[in-house]
Amino acid sequence: MTVRPVPSATPAIERHTISILVDNEPGVLARVIGLFSGRGYNIESLTVAEVDRDATLSRITIVTSGTPMIIEQIKAQLGRLVPVHRVHDLTMEGPFVERETALVKVAGTGEKRVEALRLADVFKARVVDATITSFVFEITGQGEELDRFIGLMAELGLVGVSRTGVVAMSRGPGGI
Repeated sequence: MTVRPVPSATPAIERHTISILVDNEPGVLARVIGLFSGRGYNIESLTVAEVDRDATLSRITIVTSGTPMIIEQIKAQLGRLVPVHRVHDLTMEGPFVERETALVKVAGTGEKRVEALRLADVFKARVVDATITSFVFEITGQGEELDRFIGLMAELGLVGVSRTGVVAMSRGPGGI
């Protein structure tokens, strides 16, 4: 009887949304990005904006993927950067709201134009620019919803897409 070794289970790759409160000063974003690129970590989405002018603080929201061990390493290394005040793994800390915005340009006439407007209504996308031959829609929602809308528009004359990246915040009274 031959005994075969049981292959070790490889840890699953998980998607995490991380919110980082940092000083709003030159070079901070470059240092955060450098941490990711220097260690070969991928950034799927990145947004940054000032959130407290008086305290000169900005929030960086990063969506990344990795094994649980890699995610823990990322959080620990982010926490050691000097301009970082707080690091929150929203994925692990409980319920949170996550949204993304896209501008979607669609060209078409006749039935394709009518169908694009009908689908925009279904997805609650707003027309923010219109010409005789094209529309620019603005849509906000979760990434998968935007992907579905963009996929449908591809069949109707998609010209271009511009996406903001994910913004997120924990639900309830606490957190950042």
